[in-house]
Amino acid sequence: MIAVVDAGCGNLRSVEKALAAAGGAPVLTSDPERVAAASRLVVPGQGAFRDCMRGLAGGLGEAVRAHIVAGRPYLGICLGLQILFDESVEQEPCAGLGLVRGRVVRFAHGPGLKVLHMGWNQVEAGPALGDAAVQEGQHFYFVHSYYVEPADRSLVALESEYAGLRFCAAVRRGNLLATQFHPEKSQRAGLELLRWFACS
Repeated sequence: MIAVVDAGCGNLRSVEKALAAAGGAPVLTSDPERVAAASRLVVPGQGAFRDCMRGLAGGLGEAVRAHIVAGRPYLGICLGLQILFDESVEQEPCAGLGLVRGRVVRFAHGPGLKVLHMGWNQVEAGPALGDAAVQEGQHFYFVHSYYVEPADRSLVALESEYAGLRFCAAVRRGNLLATQFHPEKSQRAGLELLRWFACS
């Protein structure tokens, strides 16, 4: 069973449908016990970092943490990537789950750099990509104003570039893979990645 965690952030149904289309058996839940029983876990989300962390407060967040610490398969999408880090500077500094050292920062305003970053971007493989079903140079769909800065560069699975700024597009550590882009909105490339996660 693949648990899709409902922390009160948007875009849950499209992730659920995309996982089903990829051959998975997703269940949308905010129940810590169902999260604890899941063989695979997906945390998606769009919106504010602080709101997502509030949605994970208490037993739900602890169940997510326990799943990851146990080394079971985890896919984070957008906020599901960002909450893994120590903190985000969105609005004001807010603590994350602290499972990946580093922080979440905002794109700076500048020539040719409009916040928010939205649209299709090409990705390049980083040192941690491994066997994940992503081809060098594929395009994925991004919608974000903030990006992650891992303290350990060896965890970077994918990178991308926005108006001359190179940023981390995904991290990977063991069975943990988390992306800044949205596989569920990325057509064939996204479906291939979701199939790999659901069925590998």
